[in-house]
Amino acid sequence: MQNWYLQNGKDSDVVISSRVRLARNLEEIPFPTKYSKEQAKRVLEKVKEIAPSIGYGIKYMELNDFDDITKVSLVEKHVISPEFAMNKMKTGAILLNDEENICMMINEEDHLHMQVFASGLELENLKNLAIELDEKLDKLLNYATHEKYGYLTSCPTNVGTAMRASVMVHLPALTMTGNIGKIFNIVNGFGMNIRGIYGEGTQSQGEFYQISNKQSLGITENDIIKNLNIIIEKVIEQERMARKYLAKNSIDLEDRVYRAYGTLAYATKLSSDECKKLLSFVKLGTDLGIIKELNDSKISKLYLYNQPANLQKYVGKPLDGYEREIKRPEVIKEIIQS
Repeated sequence: MQNWYLQNGKDSDVVISSRVRLARNLEEIPFPTKYSKEQAKRVLEKVKEIAPSIGYGIKYMELNDFDDITKVSLVEKHVISPEFAMNKMKTGAILLNDEENICMMINEEDHLHMQVFASGLELENLKNLAIELDEKLDKLLNYATHEKYGYLTSCPTNVGTAMRASVMVHLPALTMTGNIGKIFNIVNGFGMNIRGIYGEGTQSQGEFYQISNKQSLGITENDIIKNLNIIIEKVIEQERMARKYLAKNSIDLEDRVYRAYGTLAYATKLSSDECKKLLSFVKLGTDLGIIKELNDSKISKLYLYNQPANLQKYVGKPLDGYEREIKRPEVIKEIIQS
């Protein structure tokens, strides 16, 4: 089966992907902010022991068994966080299935970060899958909970449901028309976060933004998903309106799109950052039907294999920075012509 990040999803012209994450800790072991290396290893032992009982084709893998390129490739796919990939204590592990739409990070900020992913807008289905997984694990592990506050977490802002739902959106037209600031104000006004593509503390790349809930205490999982869905529907509507406005000046828009596509298709040397900027225009042009040579599937592949670690995975060997800039256009041509 195809990996989730190469599939097409609902409202994929604007919504790239959805994720639901649940943070959990074991009651009998100090949280990662306070535990020793030996206690961190105890968490791994407990999770490894119960892993075969979870199902879903999940496999237990320790980060120490991955090379650096593989770890970074998982970060680029948004399956693990950049901080987790570093894991200074070298006591991290993941539970991962073949489609990579289920990934549980062990010993990140909390003992367990259960994550489920999908392309496009799929928050409701992901919430159901996350709760299903959580109920299985709840029977196998002893969670740290409080009668009044709910699930206890390392970061106080996650206490309660400890659910973080997030959606990755592509907003080129709102950026080009100068309305992105208004969207930031609307999102923040509704108690949501809007951040860069790797979450907190990161910048937007190629007009991609991550929108997620702020509150997890005093609110149900259903309400978190409902509120985020309302905001995302508004953002989709505003982005599509901005695209219609830009399409009125079709010559200017087509010129920018075709210039980006021409550079992408015929360049002989490309950096990852330049490629991301070009791809933002090329995706917009493909979604609007200006570019006929590409489709959603090819766009997803171009985004994935443009990135340094996944580019090296694609060609099957390590490459230095200069070699990647030479190899990247070759891979792009292969994907476009496939």
